[in-house]
Amino acid sequence: MNPYYAAIAERANHRCEYCHAPELVFNFPFEVEHIIPLAQQGTDEPANLALACRSCNLRKGSRISGIAPDANSQVRFFHPRQDEWSEHFRPDSELGIVTGITATGTVTAVYLEMNSAAQVTARRLWIRLGLFP
Repeated sequence: MNPYYAAIAERANHRCEYCHAPELVFNFPFEVEHIIPLAQQGTDEPANLALACRSCNLRKGSRISGIAPDANSQVRFFHPRQDEWSEHFRPDSELGIVTGITATGTVTAVYLEMNSAAQVTARRLWIRLGLFP
């Protein structure tokens, strides 16, 4: 396990810092991931680390940006240490989807597939259980 896990998980309130999945419902700890990957000159400093569910971490990979679907321009991903989640994403409690309300939020939601069928099904259950948002 990552030596920073306890501090990073507590700081994140045991939620994925990208999709806000609650770690409580998984049978294993979430991952400590590099917001700016080491391959792109990121560091192991706590300010560059985030708690991520397996799905978001795998889909993010070593990327820090993506092409905006409506503008065909490069847009950076959501940065958990610099950005406020509620300023970039809006959860829909009835549909179970997370909508990007900025270019950053939209690109992050699309590339991390925050609204895949599996994610939406799980999120609807979390909502019914009072674990999301």
